[in-house]
Amino acid sequence: MSVKSCEKVEKSQVALTIEVGAAEFQAAIEKAYQKMRKKINVPGFRPGKAPRKIIEGMYGAEVFFEEAINNAFPEAYESAVKEQELRVVGYPEVEMVGECTKDGFTFKATVPVYPEVTLGQYKGLSAPKDEVKVTAADVDERLKQLSDRNTRLVSVDREAKEGDTAVIDFEGFLDGKPFEGGKGENHSLELGSHSFVPGFEEQVVGMKAGEEKDIDITFPEDYHADLAGKAVVFKVKVHEVKEKEVPALDDEFAKDVSEFDTLKDLKADLKKKITEERQRAADHAFENALMEQVAANITADIPDAMVETQCRQFLDNFKMQIAQSGIPYDQYLKMTGMTEEQLIADAKEPAERQVRVDLAVAAIIKAENIEVTDEDVEAEYKKLAEQYNMDLETVKKYLPADQTKEQLANQKAVEVVVESATATKPEKKKPAKKDE
Repeated sequence: MSVKSCEKVEKSQVALTIEVGAAEFQAAIEKAYQKMRKKINVPGFRPGKAPRKIIEGMYGAEVFFEEAINNAFPEAYESAVKEQELRVVGYPEVEMVGECTKDGFTFKATVPVYPEVTLGQYKGLSAPKDEVKVTAADVDERLKQLSDRNTRLVSVDREAKEGDTAVIDFEGFLDGKPFEGGKGENHSLELGSHSFVPGFEEQVVGMKAGEEKDIDITFPEDYHADLAGKAVVFKVKVHEVKEKEVPALDDEFAKDVSEFDTLKDLKADLKKKITEERQRAADHAFENALMEQVAANITADIPDAMVETQCRQFLDNFKMQIAQSGIPYDQYLKMTGMTEEQLIADAKEPAERQVRVDLAVAAIIKAENIEVTDEDVEAEYKKLAEQYNMDLETVKKYLPADQTKEQLANQKAVEVVVESATATKPEKKKPAKKDE
């Protein structure tokens, strides 16, 4: 293999012209022959036993060329990339140059590479930062959430009302025939949650355990295509009606849900935690605002492949979130009327912003000569082990040292930006004008 030329082209791509010589190509042809000979019938020879020269004599010397090119290309390409010390970020586009003969072939591979990045201003920036405030109402809201999580459902012998949970069987019929996805048994439905088709829950209100009823519903026009705008009938049977038994907010409640003996101490702890959460959120938003400025200030010819890879990463993360919520990905697409192509298209703009931020961070690491020592990595492992109450060796097992070192370097780069920045007061939002 020899590299005839290596030229930079637009969008941070490099065009490599690579020649595969006679010796390499003959070795690739022999490999192709060994693979293909069992599928080639030659009179007088058992399958796979015909000599290479006999097959080439019957079908032409080029009979193994295509397979041999496929064999020779990957190694030749990878060797050329290594020789030229290219940092590729995507797959190459390949085209043949001239004719392929027994003495070899030449091809051109155009491949996207990591772009050259010129930093703009990244120190002395300013961005708005929220002032953290926690009110008594905020604490009460968090306390209510604790109360809701500890609320029990108890059976009642009365008509269901909004806020109750009805345990029901239901089956939907369109033109007298059951439709797909319209049936459920022993389903717990919170009345007023609006988790069912509009109009359904309202008609369950007033029903008692053991009662059966036909509920007439018209699906919204924006429902999925099979049922949009259709009038259907749900046959519903109520098995049980349950109401919420809300615990009293007192010292006993505090003991039950926390390590504190009094409601006062629990409230103080909740206020502290809310403050810490909001401070982290404010710090994170401040960092993001600064890094978006840094990213906007860089100069780089970003290859499309980097943005496409980031789009795919966003999509994979989204699929994981959907799976964790218990909704199959295909079902989500059907429910929302979206396609994977639309999701990728929607991800393109945020993906490009993320790529620019990543390039900016890497450029800052280089400009500031940021280094992460083994001691830094070990300290991070210990910190994470304590934070998540995990064994130190377990943390090391799941977080490779190289990955941890990269994350710490990125954090140090962001700190350079944040430490030199100025936080400003956010602009007050103007109240919306009332329609006259």
